[in-house]
Amino acid sequence: MKKIIEVKNLTKEYKQLKAIDDLSFDVYEGEIVGLLGPNGSGKSTTINSILSLLNFSEGSIKIFGKEMTPDAYDVKQNIGVIFQEVAVFEELNVYDNIDYFCGLYIKDKKKRHEYIMDAIKLVGLEDFKKFYPKQLSGGLLRRLNIACGIAHKPKLIFLDEPTVAVDPQSRNNILDGIKMLRDKGATIIYTTHYMEEVEILCDRIIILDKGKVIASGTSDELKELVNIEEKISVHISDLKERNLKEIEKLKNVINVIYSNGILEIVYKKGKDNLVVLLDYLNKSKIKYDKLYSLKPTLNDVFLELTGKELRD
Repeated sequence: MKKIIEVKNLTKEYKQLKAIDDLSFDVYEGEIVGLLGPNGSGKSTTINSILSLLNFSEGSIKIFGKEMTPDAYDVKQNIGVIFQEVAVFEELNVYDNIDYFCGLYIKDKKKRHEYIMDAIKLVGLEDFKKFYPKQLSGGLLRRLNIACGIAHKPKLIFLDEPTVAVDPQSRNNILDGIKMLRDKGATIIYTTHYMEEVEILCDRIIILDKGKVIASGTSDELKELVNIEEKISVHISDLKERNLKEIEKLKNVINVIYSNGILEIVYKKGKDNLVVLLDYLNKSKIKYDKLYSLKPTLNDVFLELTGKELRD
């Protein structure tokens, strides 16, 4: 496949801190790549370096096969960027906001009108063209923000947390729109802390921590990397602390959480985990209700790879 982004040996230092440490990865045409990492992992620095908004210490970045520089306007006109913070003009209505941003790249008025209407339809703002930002809900504002960033039909799109603080209906609309952009040929870099979105959307995932790639692959491939086999969830109304400690010592148990009457156990790879647990519960005469055995989620994988400690 054709390489759209080539990052090689990228390093960015702030005094004594290496925000990016010899980072290398490629992004290919027509894929949605989830760029994930805990706070402080280097995601924002990496994106800003790729966009040539930051100078970096070492390495190289190519987009569409060309060296990316601050004045590479022929490259930048084919890039769309939607940052987490909504950035629209309060004094312009929906249509005029999109017209302004699209007009930075598309000068022909007839063509620009077609592009604007395509963007409005994509994000579902047909009934809000004459509305001003202050009249829009949070979800509609997010959708307007996306329309402003993609109206000029960029070949490469960066989406940073586009569904933060929106209702489920708006989230579904945004996710469906992102899929449509990919289906129409766009390559998309997607950052989010919502792992379920990544599993739904992303063809490939890159996980960063401390400025390095610590894992890369499809969701299924990443699940194979970590030492997690399954998660068992059991409804137990009253579980004693003594029993909880005994369960923690059962074969293959990695982590145990008991909250609001639900016991969750994460296991590493092994056999008969469910059989062993049921045997313990029965022998200990612990009454239980519903029981579920689940494969690890991407969120489990992310925490296993990056740790559970809080980040700034």
